[in-house]
Amino acid sequence: MLHLLYILAFTILAVIAVANLIRNLIMFSFDRERPYPARSSQMDNQGEFGYFSSKRQFVPHPELLDNAGNLIKEPLLVMRSINVDDARQHLDALYEASPGHKSENAEEA
Repeated sequence: MLHLLYILAFTILAVIAVANLIRNLIMFSFDRERPYPARSSQMDNQGEFGYFSSKRQFVPHPELLDNAGNLIKEPLLVMRSINVDDARQHLDALYEASPGHKSENAEEA
């Protein structure tokens, strides 16, 4: 009998949680479509970095800029497929070129 009471209680809680989730999603969608008036008095008090600032300028992340400060318009990551042998050769070349690498000939001497 106690098991049925637990199942009933958790079912009711689950239904309330899902209904609350759906209601919040609907309210957020309505809230998103509503235009907000500009609050000039609060914006003047908070300056350029205020929370309610209407002067929201797009500030790109530094990694999206080239050396001259211009926005990069090309893909940042281009992947190409290589076979395992090529990858192993590239990794070996990087390892041998690393500053902490000691060659086998230097260890024998």
